[in-house]
Amino acid sequence: MDQPNIIFISLDTVRADVAYSGKMPGIERLRRQGTTFLQAVSSCPLTPVSHATVFTGLQPPNHGIRHLFREQLRADVPTLAALLKSAGYATGAVVSCPGLNTWYGINRGFDFYDDEIPKLPDGRDPLSVGDVKLRGLALKRAPLVVDRATEWLSRQESPFFLFAHFFDAHWPYEPPEDVNPDVANPYEGEVAYSDHYLQLLLSRIEQMGHDLSSTIVVCFSDHGEDLGGWYPNDHAGDRGHPEEEGHGCLLFDATQHVPLIIGAPGVPGGGEVHSQVRLVDIMPTVLEMLGLSSPPSDGSSLVEFFKGDTGVSRPAYSETFFPEEKRAASGYSHLQPLGSVRLDEPGRQRQKIIWAQGGSDVEVFDLVADPDEMNGLSMTGAPTVTATHISSADGA
Repeated sequence: MDQPNIIFISLDTVRADVAYSGKMPGIERLRRQGTTFLQAVSSCPLTPVSHATVFTGLQPPNHGIRHLFREQLRADVPTLAALLKSAGYATGAVVSCPGLNTWYGINRGFDFYDDEIPKLPDGRDPLSVGDVKLRGLALKRAPLVVDRATEWLSRQESPFFLFAHFFDAHWPYEPPEDVNPDVANPYEGEVAYSDHYLQLLLSRIEQMGHDLSSTIVVCFSDHGEDLGGWYPNDHAGDRGHPEEEGHGCLLFDATQHVPLIIGAPGVPGGGEVHSQVRLVDIMPTVLEMLGLSSPPSDGSSLVEFFKGDTGVSRPAYSETFFPEEKRAASGYSHLQPLGSVRLDEPGRQRQKIIWAQGGSDVEVFDLVADPDEMNGLSMTGAPTVTATHISSADGA
């Protein structure tokens, strides 16, 4: 059997509820052609950390990236692109923001890795600017992502692995085109803008003669976005957490609940999985579908779910050390790095446990009675949960 082509699409900063709102025709097309994981959880609300998890099958403590521009991918960690390249794939990526710069090492294994981004509006190099929000103004817009991705693809023969990264939904929420009149706010306008060009990308790939029904297509978001009151489960701004500006400091579902859609030969179209899964499960899933050996992983394959929603929910670990960086750059002296575990086990309450990394403050949320995570039970002095639990919890 010929090796299937593989396409990864990252819709950066897209919330699961917006992705699954029915307003995005490109996403809906992928849902009709593949299986949607309705309860997928990100490992971190930061672009480089979360993408490193996707491309290594490891949680942040094990792949090594936990901050912005502080750590690089561990040299001994195998990447999906490198494994696919060894298996005969042409590997190419077009990425759109400073958070996926080659400095991090996430480009390892890609023959082609386009991480070019423009200067900031004031002419400065975005990689020299400490203000994370300001740095996000430097992005490669969706039309250029599509042009460069398809230009690279036009020079390749099968099998290929293409990674296309859309950053448009990130702040500031100023969609260049009005492509969907049904959106509720400018943020959704940006998501719709990415979705519009996602459709164009898929159309161009088909025009090149590639059959998407015979292709492994994985669409995900690295994290969501807290809009400070535009959605019921927001916590940012005057809703109690002024330190949160979109994402980075908190681990609530506004940023950690993300879309994940997988289409492939033999995967049921229109399927929905309600069991909880993680982005860390993507790499072992793809390797199993290809019949390739998987290196040690904190995730586990999702192939069992393609036979129906019969798989067991997996405990989902998340972390953020961005509060350290935010504290150093602001007056929020109380900020601490956080860790969380989201549990969704049959016969037990769905819960999220959030704790201060290296501390003893723990907060527990009942996700059935309190799905917006507004009324946590504080457990000051409770035993600390640490990253040493990650592999045993997530590799199960």
